[in-house]
Amino acid sequence: MINPCGILSRFLTAVCLMLLVSGVAFAVETGAGAGQGAASQVLEEIVVTGSREAEPLKTKPQNVGVIGKQEIEDVKPSHPAEILRLVPGVWIGVTAGEGHMTAIRQPLTTNPVYLYLEDGVPIRPTGFFNHNALYEVDLPQAERIEVTKGPGSALYGSDAIGGTINVLTRRPPVKPEIEINTEAGSFGWYRLLATGGGTWGSNGARLDVNVTHSDGWRERTGYSRQNATLRWDHLLSDSARLKTIISVYNIRQDTSGAIGISEADFEARPSFNPQTFDFRNVRAVRLSTEYEQDFGEKNVLRLIPYLRWNEMDLLPGWAIFQAGQNFFGYNSTTRFYSLGLLAKFRHDFDALDTRLTGGVDFDHSPGSYSERRIQVTMSGGSYVSYAYVTNTGNNFDFDATFQGISPYIQLETSPVRKLRLTAGLRDDNLSYDYNTYLAPNANRPADTNLYFSHVSPKAGLTYDFTKDINGFVSYTHGFRAPSANELFRGSQGTAATTIDLRPIKADSYEAGLRGGVGRVSFNSSVYYMIKSDDIVTFSPQTGVSETLNAGKTEHKGVEAGLGVKLLRDLDLNVAFSYSIQKYLDYQVSPSINYSGNEISVAPRILADTRLDWRPAFLKGGLAELEWVRIGSYWIDDANTQKYHGYDLLNLRASYDLAKKWQLYAKVLNLADALYAERVTKSATGAAQFVPGAPLTVFAGIVYKWKAL
Repeated sequence: MINPCGILSRFLTAVCLMLLVSGVAFAVETGAGAGQGAASQVLEEIVVTGSREAEPLKTKPQNVGVIGKQEIEDVKPSHPAEILRLVPGVWIGVTAGEGHMTAIRQPLTTNPVYLYLEDGVPIRPTGFFNHNALYEVDLPQAERIEVTKGPGSALYGSDAIGGTINVLTRRPPVKPEIEINTEAGSFGWYRLLATGGGTWGSNGARLDVNVTHSDGWRERTGYSRQNATLRWDHLLSDSARLKTIISVYNIRQDTSGAIGISEADFEARPSFNPQTFDFRNVRAVRLSTEYEQDFGEKNVLRLIPYLRWNEMDLLPGWAIFQAGQNFFGYNSTTRFYSLGLLAKFRHDFDALDTRLTGGVDFDHSPGSYSERRIQVTMSGGSYVSYAYVTNTGNNFDFDATFQGISPYIQLETSPVRKLRLTAGLRDDNLSYDYNTYLAPNANRPADTNLYFSHVSPKAGLTYDFTKDINGFVSYTHGFRAPSANELFRGSQGTAATTIDLRPIKADSYEAGLRGGVGRVSFNSSVYYMIKSDDIVTFSPQTGVSETLNAGKTEHKGVEAGLGVKLLRDLDLNVAFSYSIQKYLDYQVSPSINYSGNEISVAPRILADTRLDWRPAFLKGGLAELEWVRIGSYWIDDANTQKYHGYDLLNLRASYDLAKKWQLYAKVLNLADALYAERVTKSATGAAQFVPGAPLTVFAGIVYKWKAL
């Protein structure tokens, strides 16, 4: 059981104080009806991720965080971390540029335990996950972001264990409009965001363009991206619609933002970077067309065929290791393309307000991976050059075709008016056809075909206690099939092959309460999840890494979001979570047993608090003060050393000059605090600190034009 001691009690005390303050403000100020409307709006929020269908949040027996268009426009995120931490229990770690790691009911990790979607279509196939996938969507110009926490396998299949992030594109406007946002900032930052479109007859179109560049505050952390997204909506008839989205991305990044340095360097020269030649270059194209056909009022057919193409060249500075007196790393190229189809049919019954949804997902993704070992030269504490190693058994060159065929079904019904029951089942049938172009050895498996089959159930209920308060309980089962890299190069060239890896499995139980009272809106949940056969990589000795299924882990916690209208123009919003994540069974060798220890880089407390002021003199703009709190955590699985975490203050302000113009500015890390984005420690080495950015300033101007 969770025992948060004084931490949780202090949080609940703060909640009570905020309720008291809001009550006083409510008594002094008129306009109570507006507060009730805000409370009701929480439950009437329309979400699509929870059921692949646009439905009110109150019908979903799960915790779905929604970030709306207004919040995205207010924050104007330069990195996914800035916007996603508004959802309780979500921590996005910054590497370089828009590179990131994610923690949702999991430790901060690069492992494929999350599913990233754009308008419901997976950004990448299961076999070719990348933890940086969010820079392959246009977050600052999205219509909405939905975060479903916990397993989502019953509807979405493999990968959705920690959570699912669905980025929804902006629909074409009814009348022609143009919006241009030019922004400049510290450390060589500049960005151009441009969007525009209109509707003509039965056709509507919108084009979004994003051009971003940064020199990086730290040595060797430059970043640039160019992307464009075209959305075309076409009304075929009164009952049939088409939505086509094509996205093109080009990203060039120095990867050194993820490299740790010693504590002495962190304190004396945090901008120091030992890397001089690493890189990550990504090119990606996605095309999807959604066809929706209504058959009367009770039947809907939806088909989404899609294409994906992706190529990534990578020389990761964080992967350099020492073996004896020498230093080694690798240079790799990953390519894949996808042909896929998401097919769904929904039928509504009159009896008990019942809805039956069934469908099948198909994904065919041929891919290839090549990797060459490099030997690195170090001089003066920096890695200064590299050369390819010839005649090595540590290189890789293979093709791997991933294929998935996954039918699913979901039933929703209301035996009584205030009660909604939901049950779902999905049958994933996944396979890899693997062929190597290099001779098999202890590190490289021979040609093989692998097959994974898994059934994922879910069940839950929601209950309306009042018009404005709703609760839910749920059980969900999740799983994740091993990725191509884990299976066919999971040893990283230094240990036995890993083709016998088993899928990760997770069972999650959750209960929640959401809604509002007067000027206070809230959403809260408690959860308990057991994950078995977790796939982990550890180093039993220097220069040797092994990947294996390791026992069981336990993840439990409480998450709460709170919004309080203190005054007519003053709002307080809090996103808070408290969790404990442990190894229940994790013995990596006869002499190393981590069972009972907390998982490293898993802070118990995550909190984001924002005070928003929208006075009349800002003409529709706002002033926002944000406090970000990341709690302490163990930096090693042996639980021998902790990092104290950090607190950051951010300030944002905007002012509407006229109807068409807006000025804005933001200051991140207002107090110029020295902090680490991440601190880790191996079994034999010293702590490594990944420094966070110092005080950083951004300013921009927005031009908006709309036809009358």
